[in-house]
Amino acid sequence: MSSSRSSSRLAVMFDDDHAVADAGLALVGVLSQKLGLEDLAQELIHVLPLPGRRVATLVHAMVAGASCIDDADVLRSGSTSHVLGHRVMAPSTLGTFLRGFDFGHVRQLDKLAETLLGRAWGLGAGPGSARVTIDMDSTICEVHGKAKQGAAYGYTKVLGYHPLLATRADTGEVLHVRFRKGSAASGRGASRFVRELVGRVRRAGATGKLTLRADAGFYSAKVMAACTDHDVDYSITAPQNPSVRSAIEQIEESSWTPIDYTVNGEAWVAGIDYQGRRLVVRRTKLAGPQPALFPVFRYHAFVTNRTGDAVSLDADHRRHAVVELAIRDLKEGSGLAHCPSGSFGANGAWAVLATIAHNLVRWVGALGLGVSGPLVAKTIRRRFLTLPGRLTRSARRRRLHLPTNWPWAQEWLDCFGRLCLLRT
Repeated sequence: MSSSRSSSRLAVMFDDDHAVADAGLALVGVLSQKLGLEDLAQELIHVLPLPGRRVATLVHAMVAGASCIDDADVLRSGSTSHVLGHRVMAPSTLGTFLRGFDFGHVRQLDKLAETLLGRAWGLGAGPGSARVTIDMDSTICEVHGKAKQGAAYGYTKVLGYHPLLATRADTGEVLHVRFRKGSAASGRGASRFVRELVGRVRRAGATGKLTLRADAGFYSAKVMAACTDHDVDYSITAPQNPSVRSAIEQIEESSWTPIDYTVNGEAWVAGIDYQGRRLVVRRTKLAGPQPALFPVFRYHAFVTNRTGDAVSLDADHRRHAVVELAIRDLKEGSGLAHCPSGSFGANGAWAVLATIAHNLVRWVGALGLGVSGPLVAKTIRRRFLTLPGRLTRSARRRRLHLPTNWPWAQEWLDCFGRLCLLRT
């Protein structure tokens, strides 16, 4: 016998014009207005009429978890658009808008992203005069089907695009992105990217020392020269070529310092001069099932212009791995896992918009929730953004009704209050 509480006995109707899908987007809507997202886009982007609404719709849809253009339609349901503070555009309009982008228009989006970064940092999310550690890396955005303009097979043998990214190590913010063809080598355009990156970070308000960390794909004299020209400290993984191996062989046994690196293995660090630069090397002892007559080591080396002991520099360089967490969150949490158009320009614009959405979530955490370190967008979305609501009007004021007994209700209210009090 079915209970009166059985789900099968529900009467279901989609008839509530006051319902709000993802009511927590009110937090993002308030912060977007404080940063001037729509007005800035209207001023800087010159693609079709009303670019501000289109940019704001795409960014907020990505914050809500959109992975394709059609997902933006959820913002048009019920009274959802009222908590965002702007008119929500239809997916068909958004697709036409993105297809209007060429390289120059994508650069206009770069300017928008930079300006928003500066404003958010000016409100309190920035590093100020503290040292900023920047991680540079590239990633593969896989696509299916060869109709995507610019998609190609690269060194991973995966069909897709190969964007270049730089992230802030302590927060996971994306500081710069450059969308590239899938066949682009890791280091293609890296030196120019570094110069643009330093300029963006300085203009955004970072006045302290900058440190750049990168893997072997960016090992080149041009990248190191760009860092030197702009007074940036760097540590870049060195490839295991014959010259580097020869330098490692010259390290005396007494120069190796043991470090706590593996659970059951042994590891050491040493430094040596290499082509006018400092080469820091870590070696680990390989343990096989059978005892070896002579020890076998694996070496990992990087060049740096930083001062300090080799052990500390090696430990810091290993923390470059946090860039993978930021990239993972950018793909899973902000829509970069999918490139929605056959147009290269449209996908380039989508990538920059994804970084803006990615950063907005982090700024909500930093400015509203008081999160001082990296966070996971999925957690913020589940607790504070994708909760149901209902919008009513009383005494000439809109009221957003949220679920009773919501586990994070007080944190939500505190966050909303802090964001509303921000002064631009």
